[in-house]
Amino acid sequence: MKKYLQGKRGADLLHDPLLNKGTAFTATERDALGLRGLVPPHIHTQAEQVHRVLQSFRRKPNELEKYIYLIALQERNESLFYRVVMDHLSEMMPIIYTPTVGQACQRWGHIFRRSRGLYITASDRGRIAQLLRNWPHTDVRMIVVTDGERILGLGDLGANGMGIPVGKLSLYTACAGVHPAQCLPIMLDVGTNTDSLLADPLYIGTPLKRLRGPLYDELLEEFVNAVQVQFPQACLQFEDFGNANAFALLQRYRDKICTFNDDIQGTAGVTLSGLCSATRLTGVKLTHMRILFYGAGEAGIGIGDLIVEALKAEGIPEAVARRQCWYVDSKGLVVRSRTDLVNHKLRFAHDHAPVSDLLAVVDDLKPHALVGVSGTPGAFTESIVQAMARHNPRPIIFALSNPTSKSECTAEQAYTWSEGRAIFASGSPFAPVTLNGRTHVSGQGNNSYIFPGVGLGVIASQSSRVTDEMFFAAAKTLASLVTPGDLAIGRVYPDLVRIREVSAAIALAVAEVAFNRGFARQIRPANMAELIRAQMFQPDYEDYV
Repeated sequence: MKKYLQGKRGADLLHDPLLNKGTAFTATERDALGLRGLVPPHIHTQAEQVHRVLQSFRRKPNELEKYIYLIALQERNESLFYRVVMDHLSEMMPIIYTPTVGQACQRWGHIFRRSRGLYITASDRGRIAQLLRNWPHTDVRMIVVTDGERILGLGDLGANGMGIPVGKLSLYTACAGVHPAQCLPIMLDVGTNTDSLLADPLYIGTPLKRLRGPLYDELLEEFVNAVQVQFPQACLQFEDFGNANAFALLQRYRDKICTFNDDIQGTAGVTLSGLCSATRLTGVKLTHMRILFYGAGEAGIGIGDLIVEALKAEGIPEAVARRQCWYVDSKGLVVRSRTDLVNHKLRFAHDHAPVSDLLAVVDDLKPHALVGVSGTPGAFTESIVQAMARHNPRPIIFALSNPTSKSECTAEQAYTWSEGRAIFASGSPFAPVTLNGRTHVSGQGNNSYIFPGVGLGVIASQSSRVTDEMFFAAAKTLASLVTPGDLAIGRVYPDLVRIREVSAAIALAVAEVAFNRGFARQIRPANMAELIRAQMFQPDYEDYV
């Protein structure tokens, strides 16, 4: 942090969350930096400050109040915020990200305290580069940008969706050690089609209907070009765009700049990893697995595409690999005879009679795995889970929709309805379930297992691209870190307390791909693993004098 001091002292220093240590400033620092009298006289250790934070945090009456408290802490003392989050990740992650961040986004204009990140509007056309120059840090390496159209499973929240880039970047730092000064959250405020927001006087965005068509495309093009000029080493992550724009933007820019879409590629990586881990419990290899997706949007198609790449790597022809992935959307089974399919679904449309009912599809196809990415709560009914259990000794049931209120079924339902045989994972966390004397600890198929490590690997290698091969490498690495102890309790992902170890291992795998494919913009170091570990941010206070 000391390199960011840049002559700051007194109140300016206390008001900079990257530098502020609050009551932990030493006596020497107080004298040298003009802080004497501006902070209480008792000098506390960071551990004592953490104790104070936890006491206050745990007294809050609900999750939203806890979220507001933690964000306020982040806005005044980032080192203390990350120390609290990193040391209590299982408790804090559901607050700073899913599921509570969804509730926070819905209420963003009502809980707004202090601006964080950059807001770019449609009226800023022609001066986006100027707006980017307003950002106080120049060495930006990771940008998360959204236009708020498809926030989690909650729909079009417009500018209220800023909570997602803020939360994602917090996880880049907490889970993978990307320095907070290298992170930039951006909201592209292009309006909203949610009438309740347009009528809300406390809505923080532009109260106009959503921008579409050529004007939208031109705004995005100017934005992407401005990022390349102002932050040439930054990786640009597109987040929570609507389906059509998400696929179009990824297709347009993936081979031109350092970019990825976490909803498409990150979700794919974490799901593929979970399926690979599950094979150790089912005995059915991925090459022989039939997978049924309920939902054919960004997440579902992205998962299928990565599974196809994994199967091709195992020698399976692409056409055969695609036929192992089946989809049900709002109109029923995705089959070739349908005339209403949008472009991104066509590559997974197979020859089969139309079927509109999910239960009938399960009984017909007898899939080994049922993956929910629909945002439809309760879609996996008792009959459907029982059908999966009827066709499989160990049915794989992944209810991945976020937040918790959108989950296709709960952990308790999956285990109870399958008589404890289900291999279950979800997007948001569920408590352990005890059934017939056995406790099942479900895995959280959260993208936070994947994207922080991928980002760290891209930054460490200075890669000019982010490729599907990198997400495949990340998925394999994540699956390799699942222990027999994890599997014994039903968990197909490592314990969350190991997330920094996981992220470092994924970063190394991603960096190796970057070097092997010629995307790295630096000379390969003698010890890449050591370089990655050395640059991971640690939220410990430094001496400023």
